[in-house]
Amino acid sequence: MSNPVKISEAASLAIHAAGILAGTDGGQASAEAMAEALGVSKSHLVKVLQRLAKAGLVRSSRGPGGGYSLTRPPQEVSIKEVYEMVEGPMDVDTCAMAVPTCGRASCILGDLFCKVGREVSEQLEKMTIADFSTSVGESIGV
Repeated sequence: MSNPVKISEAASLAIHAAGILAGTDGGQASAEAMAEALGVSKSHLVKVLQRLAKAGLVRSSRGPGGGYSLTRPPQEVSIKEVYEMVEGPMDVDTCAMAVPTCGRASCILGDLFCKVGREVSEQLEKMTIADFSTSVGESIGV
């Protein structure tokens, strides 16, 4: 079955990596350790981490004991903010259909997808990386 509310792999990696960083002792983890814990390609994760670094959420340090860390306290960073660093601003007021074909003045489904989109946006804004870090850390053991 398909879930009508989907998050891209890159956004998912960004959220999970931020959660890992928020939950690690010392607040730092290597890309290799995070990729292994998440079961993903290190190179793909590094590309996502670079986007988060460019947006100012993470910083990297090189050398022995180096890795990635958050630049702000995790309780000040919403899940929505991390999502938007990767995907751009959420647009909850447009058609959710992959290819809008109806051509109608109003949607046959009414305001359903806009309501769902607004609710998802509000919930992601309420949740912080700190809220998410406990469940991520427990589930992957980093």
